[in-house]
Amino acid sequence: MRHKIAGRKLGRTTAHRRSLLRNMATSLIKHEQITTTLPKAKELRPIVEKLVTLGKGDTLAARRRAHAYLKDEKVVAKLFTTLGPRYVKRDGGYTRVLRAGMRHGDAATLAVIEFVDRDVNAKGQDSGPRPEVAANAEEAAS
Repeated sequence: MRHKIAGRKLGRTTAHRRSLLRNMATSLIKHEQITTTLPKAKELRPIVEKLVTLGKGDTLAARRRAHAYLKDEKVVAKLFTTLGPRYVKRDGGYTRVLRAGMRHGDAATLAVIEFVDRDVNAKGQDSGPRPEVAANAEEAAS
């Protein structure tokens, strides 16, 4: 019996699950919208909500707590300079989870998790190889 045991295991060990949610939280804050499976999105939502609440109170202690979880300077800076001030008048409910059909390979239920008043231009930002790295790789191949 699983009485009083909260959260989903997601078929992973504790360390793997923690890393997965940490990476997904970083990606969501960076891109403001990501597509994943429905159980992962539902597990991610309270984590991101708490991080945005930290971002609303711009103190050194809050920045250190956010950095301890996110481990990325640019994402922490975006959390405190962009997302925190954007949601300062909103008392929770910063994200929404929308169902996005079924995945073709294994019929898993997909979901889109996004910020409520998201910046549409942030999606896809800083993803993929950097242009200077791609140019160096082409020069090395030649």
